[in-house]
Amino acid sequence: MSDSLERLYQAVIAARDFDPATSRTARLFQRGPAKMAKKVAEEAVEVAIDAVGGKPDAVIRESADLFYNLAVLWAATGIRPEDVWAEMDRRERLFGIAEKLPKTAAKPLKPSARSARERVVALEAHRLRKRR
Repeated sequence: MSDSLERLYQAVIAARDFDPATSRTARLFQRGPAKMAKKVAEEAVEVAIDAVGGKPDAVIRESADLFYNLAVLWAATGIRPEDVWAEMDRRERLFGIAEKLPKTAAKPLKPSARSARERVVALEAHRLRKRR
């Protein structure tokens, strides 16, 4: 799998300077990290919805979209796929499996200081409500 993701990442890097009028990748780079993050969130939600709906073919298609959008976001933020694999390896060494790390107690945010993640989640919730 990592070879496929590496090829995808290299294709994203190569396409970032293409004409935004003809390249989705270049258009995402032009629009910036906020748009990229929103696309990642949208695709993740679609994967989850299709999984709950028992649509394995749709989960596969949406997962491919999610990987693409993650590769774009990684490239824009200077993250390489091997950086993610190194973190997965680190977790495997710590826990015997590359599982999600346990959450630590975090201070609650002030109502006006919503994180970027909270804003993306709120956008997605609004988008889902509008679909119905």
